[in-house]
Amino acid sequence: MGHPLIRKRDKNLGVLELVAIALGGMVGGGIFTILGISVSMVGAFTPIAIAIGGTIAALAAYSYIKLGVYYKDEGATYTFYKRTFPNSPFAASLIGWWVIFGYISTLALYAYTFSSYAISSFSFADNEMIRKMIAGAIILLFTLINIWSVKGMGKVEDAMVYTKLIILTIISFVLMNHANTTLPKLMQSEPNIDLFAILIVSSVTFVAYEGFQLVINAVNEMEKPEVNIPRAIYLAIFLAVVIYLVISIGAILTIPFKDIIANKEYALAAGARDILGQWGANLVIAGALLATSSAISGTVFGSSRQMATIAKDGYMPAFLAKRDASNIPNRAILSMSFFAFLLILSGNLRVILEFGSVTFLLVSLLMAIANFTIRKETKSSATIALAAIFGLLFSAALILYYEFENHREQLYFILGLYLLLTLSAWGYARFKKRS
Repeated sequence: MGHPLIRKRDKNLGVLELVAIALGGMVGGGIFTILGISVSMVGAFTPIAIAIGGTIAALAAYSYIKLGVYYKDEGATYTFYKRTFPNSPFAASLIGWWVIFGYISTLALYAYTFSSYAISSFSFADNEMIRKMIAGAIILLFTLINIWSVKGMGKVEDAMVYTKLIILTIISFVLMNHANTTLPKLMQSEPNIDLFAILIVSSVTFVAYEGFQLVINAVNEMEKPEVNIPRAIYLAIFLAVVIYLVISIGAILTIPFKDIIANKEYALAAGARDILGQWGANLVIAGALLATSSAISGTVFGSSRQMATIAKDGYMPAFLAKRDASNIPNRAILSMSFFAFLLILSGNLRVILEFGSVTFLLVSLLMAIANFTIRKETKSSATIALAAIFGLLFSAALILYYEFENHREQLYFILGLYLLLTLSAWGYARFKKRS
């Protein structure tokens, strides 16, 4: 996935700018989305689940970093797999379809979260259809911006990334300052939470760390990729974990769990309103809208170009590869936005979140397998690569197990999507092989 920030510089992006690119993708509504669902499942142990999720993300990042330094190709996920397994059209096609629909699910997730917070102060805040229509409207807005006015988006994106980080920091300190209990006390009051449940939540929330690979898309604009890629990605993941931890701890120490769970789509805004009044709610809403807006913008921009590249290679419908006179892949942008809205209409917050997490766990698993396959060339540790493969596979399996036990209809929906994607990938791979 690309990012408007990347296009602004001709060269020499530094570590701080690369970290901003990654954080712009990662802190894109993730904490606003996962908090309510996490608290409903593991209560006060939410920060532990978030920290474990960060560890899984760091394991996943290891293979991206090694492959990124080895190939030095801005195509990232899709290109890495295609180049590692050049004689397998199905492998290239499969990861292409999976990663694009992974981005479509995050686009849906960010838009759904944007909408939930945008209407959280109104009497119709819990009206599902209004929420979905506003989510569609914000996707449409950024679709039009990306088609008609891409040039100015770099500066707008810079402003959104840094402003949202400042607001999130203020929210964190304000919440912590109003704490009326301690984390150990809350944990002691919930003796029935086990490690298995915490691991399930850490897997479900993996999508909140999706975005670190954006750094690799900027490989042609940076000096010393072998140094800057690992530094920027690991630092960005660390900072994302810290941001998520501080906000989640502040929230669970100040907002009653029943309120977080009841208002899970906009838990922080509802809690801040009860504690700080309307100004606190407005601050949280502003942070959420900025966070999700910057993430929607970056996702539409970057993933549409990756979709056009995959289509150009013959693994997706050919019309998606077409670009206008300004080199903007209009059809890919419109297609991504259409499917994101379709996902919003057909699912709910939880199913979108879980589909996104499973997809990026599986894509990261394929990256780890690719890295392990050429570990000598990438100078990778076989132990770390295997640990990543096991951790990512286990996490994906945990989500599917949880769905099987608790939400079987949602599981069938997710598996049905994967079946459609896999069959599409297989069909285009066969067509490519014949031609």
